[in-house]
Amino acid sequence: MSESKLRELSTDFAVKIIKLCETTKGHYSIVNQLERSATSIGANIREANYAHGKADFIAKLQIALKECYETDYWLELFVKSEILNRETTVDLYNQCGTIRRLLIASVNTARENTK
Repeated sequence: MSESKLRELSTDFAVKIIKLCETTKGHYSIVNQLERSATSIGANIREANYAHGKADFIAKLQIALKECYETDYWLELFVKSEILNRETTVDLYNQCGTIRRLLIASVNTARENTK
């Protein structure tokens, strides 16, 4: 999948998270954490496109990957604490998983290309 597709997916995901956070009442601290981690994914993917070399490119994608895992955690916490129901988050879990798999593949490809 092209880098532009990954950028598009991460942006769409961030927008959905922002809209979800706007509708979630209370729990400001964890809503803020979810919003920050989810929007950071796309920001780091964009930064990777202007990296100062292969190592910087890989590092930015790895940060995006970490943010993906963190976002998954916050979504899980929202469901387990019954702030959101599972049905509300299924699509978001799936999108986060897709982005995560694409990031893993991109990091692995970039590492292979540096050998």
